[in-house]
Amino acid sequence: MNRLSNNSMAALPADVQVPTYNRAQMKTGIVHLGIGAFHRAHQAFYTEAVLNRFGGDWGILGASLRSPTVREQLAPQDGLYTLVERATDGERLQVIGAVQSVLVGPEDPSALVAAMASPEVKIVSLTVTEKGYCHDPATGNLNLNNPDIIHDLNNIEKPRTAVGYLVAALQKRQQAGLKSFTALSCDNLPDNGEVLEKVVLQFARELSTELMTWIQENTCFPCTMIDRIVPATTDADRDQLAERIGLRDEGVVVAEPFTQWVIEDRFVDGRPAWEQVGAQLVSSVSEFEKIKLRLLNGSHSTLAYAGYLSGFDYISEVMREPAFEKLIATFMAREAGETVSAPEGFDLEHYQEQLRERFRNTALKHRTWQIAMDGSQKLPQRLLQTAREQLRGGGHIDIICLAVAAWIRYVSGVDEQGNAIEVSDPLANRLRAACDKHKGDAAGMVKEVLSITEVFGTDLRDEAVFVETTTNCLQQFYQQGVLNTVRKHFD
Repeated sequence: MNRLSNNSMAALPADVQVPTYNRAQMKTGIVHLGIGAFHRAHQAFYTEAVLNRFGGDWGILGASLRSPTVREQLAPQDGLYTLVERATDGERLQVIGAVQSVLVGPEDPSALVAAMASPEVKIVSLTVTEKGYCHDPATGNLNLNNPDIIHDLNNIEKPRTAVGYLVAALQKRQQAGLKSFTALSCDNLPDNGEVLEKVVLQFARELSTELMTWIQENTCFPCTMIDRIVPATTDADRDQLAERIGLRDEGVVVAEPFTQWVIEDRFVDGRPAWEQVGAQLVSSVSEFEKIKLRLLNGSHSTLAYAGYLSGFDYISEVMREPAFEKLIATFMAREAGETVSAPEGFDLEHYQEQLRERFRNTALKHRTWQIAMDGSQKLPQRLLQTAREQLRGGGHIDIICLAVAAWIRYVSGVDEQGNAIEVSDPLANRLRAACDKHKGDAAGMVKEVLSITEVFGTDLRDEAVFVETTTNCLQQFYQQGVLNTVRKHFD
């Protein structure tokens, strides 16, 4: 079967949307670090809409900082890939052409630095996940003891990290007398632009105070809030699409129909007209971001850990269990909902119901294991900040503690049937050792894990209600199982 490409697009079924602009004439205006499925279903989707409507030189050069997988998927396809929007009642197909090519950082770091330093590039955006910022999630400070950060500080011409690449490219621009670019974080972090700016400036200061000052004075780091559920693509997805369109697309991405992008309107040297195609350009992202992180992401993590341990593979399966449906509705309205305030014109109750409907989408195979990845990086902003606010006001933290207990049970590395859990987390070994030290002793496990300050800071281990409630949940998990515990409290 032929591959999707510029030459084969004409053979696509008539109901598949294709690019309407001249891809051959497009210049590269954006370099994106972390060219995974989420970027291709979200920021590239918005940029494609701008190109289809207005044209312009906003082509995307994608960059992988790890493996060549995406390059190998897209290169034979001229950068083209299909976005499949799946809802319970059907699907919509669109070929995206905004990604012109993909570089693999580890193969030639200097080539990627040079591309980012090119004057035609106006924006460098990132989806490198929370751990890609090489920071301490509890403080936001750059981890100067991270081996890759140490490497980059000593080999700035051949960086490994997103932070290193950004500073290396900015240094080249400074030295060449060029304008800076806008560094646009699109990761699920509170105040993500501020987090990025902080680690970039801290890294740059280690190289040169002059460089740090230049970056500070010439570079913008807007905050953003991004939202779209994008499960990992499977071989079944690729086979199903091939049967549907008659072409092989190794780069297909699958997403829900819903999408949202809120962007702080602060750019150094122009941007695509994203606000004309559905994005919201605002003066402050913080309220939108807080709502999304605490309601959507906090719920997702709760469902992922407790759902995985209850034997559910997909989020939609978890939501079919009435006790979990009630648990999440309660969490949204109470623990998380009580700590957020809605921007003008924003209906919080409708948003919560919309989230639960999205979670129920049976066409979207979003694995609990995928969402459970990197919990040590995600919990601080998704659940622990909410817990702190509720503790200060004497509010509810029961479900937050249940979620934290489920995470501790999960990172112990063994499920309720005695099978090994493949825990994907930068602190996996340390977390497993903390749990193993107190096997069978819920109080000891909670105390040991809560002492990991990179995740919990130095305050939560001394909050008696938080410690006791989390310990009680973990004890119940070991005594009667996670699903029975949830049913006991939320049936």
